[in-house]
Amino acid sequence: MTTSVFPRMHVSLYVSDISKTAEFYTAFFGQEPVKVKPHYAKFVLDNPSLIISFVENPERVQQNFGHLGFQVETKQELEERLEVARTNGLLSKEEIGTACCYAVQDKFWVNDPDGVQWEVYYLHEDAEFNDPHYELSDASACCMPPAKDEKPKVQLTDISFMFDDNISCCAPDSGCC
Repeated sequence: MTTSVFPRMHVSLYVSDISKTAEFYTAFFGQEPVKVKPHYAKFVLDNPSLIISFVENPERVQQNFGHLGFQVETKQELEERLEVARTNGLLSKEEIGTACCYAVQDKFWVNDPDGVQWEVYYLHEDAEFNDPHYELSDASACCMPPAKDEKPKVQLTDISFMFDDNISCCAPDSGCC
């Protein structure tokens, strides 16, 4: 028996307003949905290979499941997508040279109309630590940008004396990746 690679990933999200959602994702993805029906919209992306559909059902919207994202292949592609996000007023946060999820990355975040967080990032290299160093005095959880109205806090301690490959700055269940 030969196992083949899955050809395309599918994601379906519940949304509170299909019109606002379709408008947001048209700007974010840079293309129109392939199907729009009452309370439904579907986008089919070729690169990355993704089918994403949205079903209007406000009672089932779930914002806090984590986040979704895209890894881009080049820094130039990240800069191009960042400019599109800025131009369309989608950008919620930008992080350059951050160490998160045990990797050094450049990234930006957008939030859809229901607060679903999308990360677009370029991976420079893997890292042996998970350090939200860029906001030490008031750090949000690594890999989880703050919600629009509420900024979750991460308890940080001074670890400058402990730079050892076997120690992570993030405690279990702290929100770090």
